[in-house]
Amino acid sequence: MSHLDRNEVLKARDTTGLIIPSVCNTMHWKFLLSDPDPKVREEGVAALKVSLEDAKAYGADTVLLVPGRVSDTVSYDDCWKRSVQEIKKVVPLAEQLNVKIAVENVWNNFLLSPIEAASYVDQFQSKSIGFYFDCGNILVYGWPEQWIKILGPRIAKVHIKEFSRKIADKQGKGAGFGVKLQEGDVNWPVVMKALDDIGYSGWTTIEQPEGDTPEGLKDLCDRLIKIHAD
Repeated sequence: MSHLDRNEVLKARDTTGLIIPSVCNTMHWKFLLSDPDPKVREEGVAALKVSLEDAKAYGADTVLLVPGRVSDTVSYDDCWKRSVQEIKKVVPLAEQLNVKIAVENVWNNFLLSPIEAASYVDQFQSKSIGFYFDCGNILVYGWPEQWIKILGPRIAKVHIKEFSRKIADKQGKGAGFGVKLQEGDVNWPVVMKALDDIGYSGWTTIEQPEGDTPEGLKDLCDRLIKIHAD
């Protein structure tokens, strides 16, 4: 996450030897770039700049950003226009730091198709804007392998997350995440092939529960290794 004590993070990184590939903008929900209030959007821009600077300090090359949220008070077109306007203010800094801003679909009622997501990224005409692809989130809208094919080189990073449509239909959308890797509806061999087909060679980061114990963490790692092996 961004906005942490940088010295503490760097000390933890160096002590453990863990690599930090990306940083999540911890303020993007609080200060949405689609907010009707210009002052809120201004805070969002400032927070995004801090996130980029954090990433640079940690040796990360990507910042995850929720670009906005469509609601009954924020129309789809306003979300698009406002978020684009604000992100453009930060593109020069991203290019200067060589850190990519990667927008993500997180059930924010925005960027609901891969063609639209690709168009959103392309309009910036900057290699410093990409897409943070989450394999589980996308199952609500379609099939991850189809999104991967269309987004292609726009994909900056990948979240490995499972989702069960069956559980979601019975217990509510959010409950669909309550399933272990390889036990939901993500067709992992097909997804991995799609990533290979577009030449993706970056990080695949697990975003699943149960990694808070040694046993749970080992299980997650074992499952990710099997996903890559298959």
